[in-house]
Amino acid sequence: MDLTTAMLTRRSEHHLVDPAPGDEEFAYLLKVAATAPDHGLLRPWRWILIRGDGRDELGACFAEEAPAERRAQAAAKARRAPLLASLVFTPAQGHRVPEWEQLAATSALTHSLMLLMHSRGFGSIWRTGASLRSPQVRQLLGLQDEEDLLGWLYIGTAKIGTSKPRRRPLCDVSSRLSRLSLPQQAAI
Repeated sequence: MDLTTAMLTRRSEHHLVDPAPGDEEFAYLLKVAATAPDHGLLRPWRWILIRGDGRDELGACFAEEAPAERRAQAAAKARRAPLLASLVFTPAQGHRVPEWEQLAATSALTHSLMLLMHSRGFGSIWRTGASLRSPQVRQLLGLQDEEDLLGWLYIGTAKIGTSKPRRRPLCDVSSRLSRLSLPQQAAI
């Protein structure tokens, strides 16, 4: 699949089943995605892959934070895909590259990774929520105080019949595009 087609047909997939990329394939795609713009080549991110029964442990953390009547539903969220890739933001503290730029680099990497997975036939969705700040989730994932959890890429194969790969329509960006106009300088 060419890049334009990947960009125009990628969707957030809500219904994901096996297969998902294996650890080696994920690592390879991450290496490719890591070529995204990253001022200073800081790589201010790390990933924690959660598969199999590890999803139940994460689901238990989701359930702890939920109201009693919604605990089963909260726990089930971690089983929505065969692979949950936890995105951890690890900014270089006190670096000349400001933190906002490091966050932008992390977002660029993540979008590139999603496009690469789509080009290989995998579906994904970037999920966030209140659990990002959960002490139980942070402890389970072994996050340090200076790290932030930015969400999970739920990854797998789109369930047949749940989505049709169709091209996104191009939007009108004319109101978001301008040209700098400088006053004419007088001849010397």
